[in-house]
Amino acid sequence: MKKSIFFIFLLIIVSVDLAFGHKLISHDDSHRDLESALEIPDHKISWAIYENLGTNEAKFYTFEAKKGDSFYASIVIPKIQELENYEPTLLLVGENNFIIEKTIYEKGFPGNEFYEPFGQVTYWERQELRTEIPNDGIYFIVVIDEKNQSGKYSLAVGTIEDFSGENMLTLLPKAWFDTKLFVNDYISITIIFVILIALFSIPAFVIFKKRNKKLKSLS
Repeated sequence: MKKSIFFIFLLIIVSVDLAFGHKLISHDDSHRDLESALEIPDHKISWAIYENLGTNEAKFYTFEAKKGDSFYASIVIPKIQELENYEPTLLLVGENNFIIEKTIYEKGFPGNEFYEPFGQVTYWERQELRTEIPNDGIYFIVVIDEKNQSGKYSLAVGTIEDFSGENMLTLLPKAWFDTKLFVNDYISITIIFVILIALFSIPAFVIFKKRNKKLKSLS
């Protein structure tokens, strides 16, 4: 019964499309300088990191790469009205804090939209960074506010989708909940909890009815 309930839960949260490109990296929001930078295990694998960024703040990420590696990173903004003009700056930093690439958003607002079917979320596209790693070493990605703004962004790194070895029964629900929390969609979370409570209540109700019927037959 529990397996059936969980399967129904997955069908509900995934909706029409089960596939999604990025593996989420969770964090404790402490990566606010080079020394505490959040580690990206493999910059070639497709990762997503959900972030809140305050005014004049910066977030730091680090990865190891080889000379000649292709590198990809991008920023998208959840389609929330107050974030329509939000555009943090994206930096790729190498040895001795040397800035290899600096990308800013130079198109019109609110920007191109794309819909992510797994989390049922629409995003505005911002800048992309595509380059080749110049030397073996440790690199940093820095996302910084340069315009006295605060907001939310999702940082994507890498292009290779790889879910090998992952427990999808735990990965999918967590990714869905993280996405809903990121975009402040508490209504969907509440609906799912109500459905789960209802589903788990069915066996208890059936058992109660059977026992009640048995007691009546004995009396």
